[in-house]
Amino acid sequence: MLTSLSIKNYALIEDIQMDLQSGFTIITGETGAGKSIMLGALSLLLGKRADYSAIRDKEKKCVIEGSFNISSYDLKALFAEEDLDFETQTIIRREILPSGKSRAFINDTPANLSSLQVLGERLLDIHSQHETLSLGDNDYQFLVIDSLAANASRLKQYQAEMQQLRVLQKQLQQLREEQAQATKEYDYNLFLLTELQQAKLVTGMQEELEERYEELSNVEQLTDQLGSAVNHIQQEEIGAAAALREAKNNLQRISGISGNYQQLFERLQSLNIELDDIATELESALDKVEANPAELEQVNARLQVLYNLQKKHAVATVDELKQIEEELVKKVAVSENAEEEIAHSEKAISEKKEDLHKIATDLHAARKSVIPKFVKEIETILADLGMPNATLKIELEQQKDFFHNGQDKLNWLLAANKGGSYNEIKKAASGGELSRIMLAVKSILATYSKLPTIIFDEIDTGVSGDIAQKMAGILQKMGKNMQVIAITHLPQIAGKGDRHFKIYKEDAVNSTITNIKELRGEERVEELAMMLGGKNISDSAVAHAKALLN
Repeated sequence: MLTSLSIKNYALIEDIQMDLQSGFTIITGETGAGKSIMLGALSLLLGKRADYSAIRDKEKKCVIEGSFNISSYDLKALFAEEDLDFETQTIIRREILPSGKSRAFINDTPANLSSLQVLGERLLDIHSQHETLSLGDNDYQFLVIDSLAANASRLKQYQAEMQQLRVLQKQLQQLREEQAQATKEYDYNLFLLTELQQAKLVTGMQEELEERYEELSNVEQLTDQLGSAVNHIQQEEIGAAAALREAKNNLQRISGISGNYQQLFERLQSLNIELDDIATELESALDKVEANPAELEQVNARLQVLYNLQKKHAVATVDELKQIEEELVKKVAVSENAEEEIAHSEKAISEKKEDLHKIATDLHAARKSVIPKFVKEIETILADLGMPNATLKIELEQQKDFFHNGQDKLNWLLAANKGGSYNEIKKAASGGELSRIMLAVKSILATYSKLPTIIFDEIDTGVSGDIAQKMAGILQKMGKNMQVIAITHLPQIAGKGDRHFKIYKEDAVNSTITNIKELRGEERVEELAMMLGGKNISDSAVAHAKALLN
């Protein structure tokens, strides 16, 4: 419950203070006196964005502060969830600094606007003049039915599952796009991969092939040079081997004379053994050298394949070609495995839709269960408000599609007169009738929501006389279970209030300011008389005003 409201340096308001109580409170004032300004300031406490232009004196900060008694409303869990300090007498404050910066505080702790909005939804409902038009808005119609059906937890669960479904659907779309792109490239990638695989790439193969190519291309030169080398080593009497043996024999004869000669002998003996081994290998190499045009052609062909692949892929080594081959294997696999991944994704979406359908069916059942009672209550209240023949029909049909709040299609239809046909409520009702229907809806919601405070901004638009008297009775009845504040121009409603405040303008030294004061006794009689008959108050208007108060 709102227990006090302080507004400083806001628009036409210099400094006003209101102390409020439970029950039914009335606020009156001439058009343009500042009632909407007060509501604008109050909406800042509920998380509305601040407007620097609303500061009255640009050299000072604007401060709006509201105190709420929340001891009876079980809000500790909400405070904990928003990481706020819980106080039974909670104070919300908004400040707009001369710099244009806005700050918010809950129980003197800095808070963000989202926390104000979450808390504000549980503390206060401001019914503006424009909200009556929302009766024809489908989202508002769902909001009313879901409030009566206590669907908050089901809707939260549904929306969480819906978010997961959107993620899965986005992933599936991405998979399909990747598959489409992979399909375009698949044939080309497969061709490149096959080409590389047919080359049977092995690390070091290029060097080996190039060496073998050189051997096969130079058979005649190899034969001549190897043969000559063997001949120079093995030739009788003048060959290197014969000369080395003779030198070794010479040193052997004198090796016993000195250790130096012995060492030289041993070294010559080692050279002799090494030269014999070299001669043997040269002979073996010479035996292996033979012309093989077929092998030469084959080796040359394999080398050309490697050179062409390196040129095509702009690389210089076989190892780089092997790396490209591995990458192509992955790309081809993505395309070949895409169908399996898409099938898996489609299955996950199907399962998620089954989960959503179950929650949506629960939502549908809960909504359907409260509609008959709600319709009956609305029609009863409308009968009291001068619409005895008005009938409301609420159509609820479960669809195949998933919407943001379930699978239901909801439509409120109204037949305002006896024998009349049903039509959309915004088309079937006049402005005054919409006001009455909205009051009926709000009065029913109030019993379910247990909201501490509701403010009606001219809910009486388009009505007068006995209907206004009936509306006043409903507002007064609502005030017995919650705090109801009504801004009104009708004396029939103003007379039913437990307390009465008047907003008015007055001229200051160099400006006009808005003030508010509580009316008591004769002041209240005078205000009602003026609302009845204008500024020239007659005796009959005074008598009528007293009758309304009594």
